[in-house]
Amino acid sequence: MITVISATNRSESMTLKVAQLYTRLLSEQATDVQLLSLEQQDIWERGPGFIALENKYLIPADKFVFIMPEYNGSFPGVLKLLLDNSDIKKCWWHKKVMLTGVADGRGGNLRGLEHMTNILHYLKMHVFYNKIPLSRINEEMDEAGQLLKPATVEAINEQVNEFLSY
Repeated sequence: MITVISATNRSESMTLKVAQLYTRLLSEQATDVQLLSLEQQDIWERGPGFIALENKYLIPADKFVFIMPEYNGSFPGVLKLLLDNSDIKKCWWHKKVMLTGVADGRGGNLRGLEHMTNILHYLKMHVFYNKIPLSRINEEMDEAGQLLKPATVEAINEQVNEFLSY
């Protein structure tokens, strides 16, 4: 199973649109793909709601795709909270993960991708080498979630195809 995580709790985010795109692309080639949006999720404490989320999206997955927006030069605290409240051995250890950064600026969340890579290595995860920093996302994707630049479409398709055989 592959779980795509839209790593922000902001409503109507470009991050969610990118995560929906990745979910669609992965679903075209894999049968068991699901999307976890952190929007309106109860992850503030390890209670029954969090455990249900963990059992549905995290524990059964053997691969993850994190779509991470840039927040203050890194990634959203809500994503760190998801990691911190989870049963790390069951959810993350020895599983594969692919990272894509999203930003309206020119860096595409490069710092956040590096920061998260270090954290995921600590969690004994296998981080896929092909990380895409999507810069100037409002020029790359329209409001309907369609990519606008052929080079970006090609880069994402290559990343997805390689990850599926990873």
